[in-house]
Amino acid sequence: MTFAFPGFDSVRVPVAPGVELDAVVGGSGSPVVLLHGFPQTRLMWRRVAERLAAEHTVICPDLRGYGASDKPAATGPEVYAKRTMAADVVALAGALGHEQFALVGHDRGALVAFRAGLDHPETVTHLGILDVVPTLDMWNVLHGVSAAVGYHLYLMAQPPGLPEAMIANSADAFFGSFLDAWAADPAAMPPGVRAEYLRASAAAVPSIVADYRASAGIDVTHDQADLDAGTQLAMPVMVVQQDWGAQLGYDAAAVWRAWAPDLDHRLTRAGHFMAEEAPEEITAAIRDLLAR
Repeated sequence: MTFAFPGFDSVRVPVAPGVELDAVVGGSGSPVVLLHGFPQTRLMWRRVAERLAAEHTVICPDLRGYGASDKPAATGPEVYAKRTMAADVVALAGALGHEQFALVGHDRGALVAFRAGLDHPETVTHLGILDVVPTLDMWNVLHGVSAAVGYHLYLMAQPPGLPEAMIANSADAFFGSFLDAWAADPAAMPPGVRAEYLRASAAAVPSIVADYRASAGIDVTHDQADLDAGTQLAMPVMVVQQDWGAQLGYDAAAVWRAWAPDLDHRLTRAGHFMAEEAPEEITAAIRDLLAR
């Protein structure tokens, strides 16, 4: 649905052997890369990207394994490690002529952005995170019956085979349940957009599961290594999220401050799909980040 990004160009860029990312690029000025979440594609950024393109070059890719980007087979845990997916993003921006850029991610894309900030501090100038905590912390804050909110994390952490079969056999019901449960304003996601998310997700079940499975294994290993080494995010960081800390019993700002000394932490009344439900608020937050 490129038409959802008026004035943007479509590009397809090799980023790793046998892997190309599909993206839209528009605007002019300092570069900002926007990474989508689950169960979505770059389409989630349509309202924010158009606004930011007035002052910035805006790049919205589909992540490896999602949307129109390539979906390599998960021959090992590293294929969908956030470290690998972050390297894809750095390669994409570099191929488009940007050796440095600001990076904003939502949900799964925020985990990729987090890893990019840790692994490529010389490249990522500003980091924006929408509605997640880092992978290591995510597992640590889920306890008891409250962890039911993240049941899909446990399902897709299982060994290959059963999760893929279960999800593929009821793809629209599975992916649609998150679009329904996580939206505070369903009208912000029109029927055509919702249908595109369901179509794209159903076509990417193995790679989506592989992405989540990596977050129960190799991504935890990488986060723990950085925590043990005292590695922190060197750039200005902005986090916008729902009040998950109050719901799950932890201090969300403190979790993020351990990783990001230069932190602007904000709570929103919008639902999980905040870039679609509150595009003015999210655009303003990103502009504030970029001004730091």
